[in-house]
Amino acid sequence: MKITVLGCGGSGGVPMVGGLHGEGIWGDCDPNEPRNVRTRSSIVIEGEDGRRLLVDSGPDLRTQLLRERLAHIHAVLYTHEHSDHIAGLDELRAINRVIDAPLPLYATQTVINELEARFAYAFRPWTGPSFYRPVLETHPVETYDAISPAGLNIRIFEQRHGRIPSLGLRCGKFGYSTDVEFLSDASLAILDGVECWMVDCFQYGPHVAHAWLDQVLEWRERLRPARVILTHMGPEMDYTTLRETLPEGVEPAFDGMTIIID
Repeated sequence: MKITVLGCGGSGGVPMVGGLHGEGIWGDCDPNEPRNVRTRSSIVIEGEDGRRLLVDSGPDLRTQLLRERLAHIHAVLYTHEHSDHIAGLDELRAINRVIDAPLPLYATQTVINELEARFAYAFRPWTGPSFYRPVLETHPVETYDAISPAGLNIRIFEQRHGRIPSLGLRCGKFGYSTDVEFLSDASLAILDGVECWMVDCFQYGPHVAHAWLDQVLEWRERLRPARVILTHMGPEMDYTTLRETLPEGVEPAFDGMTIIID
């Protein structure tokens, strides 16, 4: 199994738009370190048969897929309905054209309802033969379901993301938890024994909707994965500083990072 990090930034990316002369807001991130350039958080999971699952489609999706030379996507899973995770849905039209078929979409019914409200045209019945709009086939999921998008064996679990729930997932030895600040015992139990866990870590100090470093390290003590990879990082989280100060077995993600899981 191969995981590609399309993006590992927060909702505003790094750098955020702004700055005295429009050069961007870098915070504590060194602008000369290319791994500090972070687009919005998303990953692709590729199984042994070559089929791929896209997890979230943020506003940077087109650039991300071109950068990683990923054209064939066989299913998409949405973790929650915030714009930095769904705003690139229109770009899925290009995927429809590449695979010449509607794209299966997995999400909770709440998220599907929000997607249908914002992108109603993408959910109309498709009569073919061309794709002048994205065409998605919905597969509603329940918290803690076992599902098989793109032929992958996925177990989903509930997370708390401030005022709303989000979905985490486990696929074999790999776990993914973007946009989370609380995990129940039931959800942590699904992650028990995971070897590589990619997890939200927006900043060093507490946050109302995202995990922070001490929270991640506390979860790590309970789960004891061999490898923890931080994602959804804000402008406080400089790549080089993190590499130099994090405990062994904990590291920051970067856009374009790939992980191979046996």
